[in-house]
Amino acid sequence: MVFNRLKKVVKSFVSQAAQKITSKVAYRELREEDIEPLLEDLVIGLVESDVAFETAEAIAEELKKRLVGVKIGRFTDPKKYVMQAFREAVLSILEKGKTDIDLLREAKSRRLLKLVFFGVNGVGKTTTIAKVAYYFKKHGITPVIVAADTYRAGAQEQLKRHADRLGLPIITARYGSDPAAVVYDAIEYARARNYKVLLIDTAGRMHADVDLMEELRKLVRVAEPDYKLLVVDALTGNDAVEQAKAFDEGVGIDLLVLTKVDADVKGGTAISLIHATGKPIIFIGTGQGYEDLERFDPRIFAERIFEGLEA
Repeated sequence: MVFNRLKKVVKSFVSQAAQKITSKVAYRELREEDIEPLLEDLVIGLVESDVAFETAEAIAEELKKRLVGVKIGRFTDPKKYVMQAFREAVLSILEKGKTDIDLLREAKSRRLLKLVFFGVNGVGKTTTIAKVAYYFKKHGITPVIVAADTYRAGAQEQLKRHADRLGLPIITARYGSDPAAVVYDAIEYARARNYKVLLIDTAGRMHADVDLMEELRKLVRVAEPDYKLLVVDALTGNDAVEQAKAFDEGVGIDLLVLTKVDADVKGGTAISLIHATGKPIIFIGTGQGYEDLERFDPRIFAERIFEGLEA
């Protein structure tokens, strides 16, 4: 089940906190000493669900504000009350990951919308670019795909297969070429033919690779992208946070794309990414098909976490 581990943590906390409320016959009010041990256990449980420690503490602090010292009506269901408080605490963080950026609208209003994609190997960057390309094509905009990863064997062929399936133009170069030069040529190509969108792939090596970061900075100077998107894997947990921090420090990140959400049994990565980086998530990947790309919606994402827990 998606987010199964996080759901168990939520359910356990809600049950224990509600029991504390039920035991208050006279005034049904939680004191700090009543709930502090539960919050300590909650932080541990959240960390085990891929929620970063600082983020887990932030959630616990939000819950404390919503529960401690609050008078709870005698006819109020304690479990529902605590569950709602938990939902609001999580949502208060997820809401910070929302963005009003509309790539479709911007593609229509700009001469050429340039998007650069970063990410370490294995996060699903190539598939994500294909999904974003399909997203534009589905809405009547033909993007040009740029295979600027000129180092990893097979990278360009993999991207070209997607471009061919989607019937989209792709700019490639021989392996070992300067990625920045590939991007320069692609910009000239797109402008000469009045294409509206450029989707630029980059080499996916480890985020601690100093040479990679310098190469990416050069590519960014040439491309002058409108948005820099970092693709991260929901299954990598806190490592996704470290990747985001490193890429943001190295080249600057505007938007995040979270992949493999459909296979995530823990569920804490999105919350941690938003809290730790302050960067919005624009898309989430929910499968292998080209159509399996969703705009990130904090409320829908929160419902995925709390779905099935009211019973």
